[in-house]
Amino acid sequence: QVQLVESGGGSVQPGGSLRLSCAASGRISSITGMGWYRQAPGKQRELVAFKTNGGFTHYDDSVKGRFTISRDNDKNTVYLQMNSLKPEDTAVYYCRAYGVDSWGQGTQVTVSS
Repeated sequence: QVQLVESGGGSVQPGGSLRLSCAASGRISSITGMGWYRQAPGKQRELVAFKTNGGFTHYDDSVKGRFTISRDNDKNTVYLQMNSLKPEDTAVYYCRAYGVDSWGQGTQVTVSS
């Protein structure tokens, strides 16, 4: 079993930046990749970005060029650097570990002037 703990959410003005972190513990060796999802009020949870153990990276079109996913394998942590934030990025952001299908508890990101 894998446990995921997210941090780094908060409130920011449009155009601002935030960095989310997700620390994994437990059966790390079973993880095949990690990703970030988000869920806005009244909407379905959607994929933001993921990165496989082999280094393949995918971004949703809505965040390409603004968000960057990265991993620190020594710290068993995945990051989501979010730049040029827009009000439509407001959501609860969740970390997910593939291969074990574990989810974090979510962290709120609010972009508002």
